[in-house]
Amino acid sequence: MFTILTDTSSNLSFALLQKRNIGCIPLTFLVNGQEQMSLDDTFDGETYYDAIRAGAKVTTSQITPQRCIDVMRPLLEEGQDILYVGMSSGISGSFASAQMAAAELREMFPQRRIELVDTLSASLGEGLLVLYAADLRDRGVSLAETAQALERRKYRMCQVFSVDDLKYLRATGRLSAVKTVIASVLQLKPLLKGDREGKIVLFSKVRGKNAVVPALAREYARSVVDAEHQTIGIAHAGCPEQAEALAELLRQANAPKDILIACYEPVTGAHVGPGALALFFLGEESFRG
Repeated sequence: MFTILTDTSSNLSFALLQKRNIGCIPLTFLVNGQEQMSLDDTFDGETYYDAIRAGAKVTTSQITPQRCIDVMRPLLEEGQDILYVGMSSGISGSFASAQMAAAELREMFPQRRIELVDTLSASLGEGLLVLYAADLRDRGVSLAETAQALERRKYRMCQVFSVDDLKYLRATGRLSAVKTVIASVLQLKPLLKGDREGKIVLFSKVRGKNAVVPALAREYARSVVDAEHQTIGIAHAGCPEQAEALAELLRQANAPKDILIACYEPVTGAHVGPGALALFFLGEESFRG
């Protein structure tokens, strides 16, 4: 057995993390200059995204190496090996911080093993991989084999989403390879995905907010593999009605085994902005490009 760690970007509730025996390193963010920690049991998504809509200034910071050390070191002292499953290095420096922490801790605890997996995902794209790691661990799969399985699986994790306004992604540098200006006067909504480097890229657009849910459902129908055997994820930034409408469409055609719906946690949510809607599922590697 070994300990699994992730970060709050995985968008898994603390109750679920505790139930599955998964540790979590929280990210921090500032709302109008006041620092807060990303804690599931105190997060009010509706109030948070309404505040952003009203003009609240939110800034975020990556996990520091020291914060990783503070969480990992006690586990190593207890004789635990660690599998850290983290947010995409393509959108955050947090994974690099975990790598620096692991390098230091390996020198301090040469008899212990620390493996790190860059999921190339965020939100439930990351979270579903974390849960898969827990499934393997609980079946008795070794640390090394679990890490290898995640490395293979992460390229099949399809992430497709839309945002109400690209200004949040642009302001924080999370959007790459976007050359087309999304004309709000034409009511065009972007369709975005995670590429093979874990970066966010624009691949299409639809006209009008009402077209987003059907468009995401079409991408799912086109690309999902073995839907009936997998749990898929839907994340929303203060638009639960759209999330439920999307789930209902997916259940009507090629229904998955289960659907996990979550409100975007505050750090990732600050980058996608209010009104974002995202879908996460396993498909072919070609989806990422």
